[in-house]
Amino acid sequence: MRKLIFGMNLSVDGYIAAAGDELGWSAPSDELFQWWSDRVAGTGLALYGRKLWETMSADWPTADQRPGASPAEIEFARRWREMPKVVFSSTISTVDWNARLVTGDAVAEISRLKAEDGGPMDICGATLAGAAMRAGLIDEYVLVTHPVLVGGGTPFYTALDSWVNLNLLETRTFAGGMVLTRYETRR
Repeated sequence: MRKLIFGMNLSVDGYIAAAGDELGWSAPSDELFQWWSDRVAGTGLALYGRKLWETMSADWPTADQRPGASPAEIEFARRWREMPKVVFSSTISTVDWNARLVTGDAVAEISRLKAEDGGPMDICGATLAGAAMRAGLIDEYVLVTHPVLVGGGTPFYTALDSWVNLNLLETRTFAGGMVLTRYETRR
């Protein structure tokens, strides 16, 4: 059975994007960028909602060809392209970059994928992760909290029907005051 992990950058007040989908506040340090890149390298399958898929697929497939791309950006772009991906959307009709599209019931498909053998799955995007949270499918939460209050936008957490108890697995502080906290779901 695969482990399902929800991890993202978020503000101290709990948002993954500020109003207007602004992400400028979440630019990672070199150390944090490398940490995220290493996570991608260890991911067996990434599950994307449409909105984050459109953001990532607009940049990372060719980011390694940009003039001045850093070695870390080149490495991340290669890792991202090679990583198998599933995109959940009812509004787009095609996906590229080692991805397949699912237009049906996301929770049923995520449950099916979790039951398979394989490496850990990352779930990417607030709406998709919210559905998985409400269904009790997320095994681990990885939060990288940035020292900023954005006052509104897209929340990391969704409204839940019941509490989810967690066990702390790891904490780490990165340059610039970003703090990693990693929790597993207590079942």
